[in-house]
Amino acid sequence: MSGAEAVEREGELVLRIKGKEIAITEEVLEVLQEYVRTGMRLEELARRLGLSGWMEAFELVKAIPAWILWTPPPFLKRQLGASGGREARAEGSS
Repeated sequence: MSGAEAVEREGELVLRIKGKEIAITEEVLEVLQEYVRTGMRLEELARRLGLSGWMEAFELVKAIPAWILWTPPPFLKRQLGASGGREARAEGSS
């Protein structure tokens, strides 16, 4: 079991990983998108996001819905803000 969960709160996507909450801001999303598009190692991802290590970074990557990683940051913010996150949860669960 991963111990990670994605929730929407106040128009923002928040991932809960082992008791730590990580808000998916535009800046965090840009780092995650760089991770999936390049050869960035989990250690580097953890360092850039302020995580405790590569295992926490791995849990984050496992927890985030894949479609979010390919969504432009301004569009994601607009979608979550405009809908209260309802569409984001529906698409992420399919």
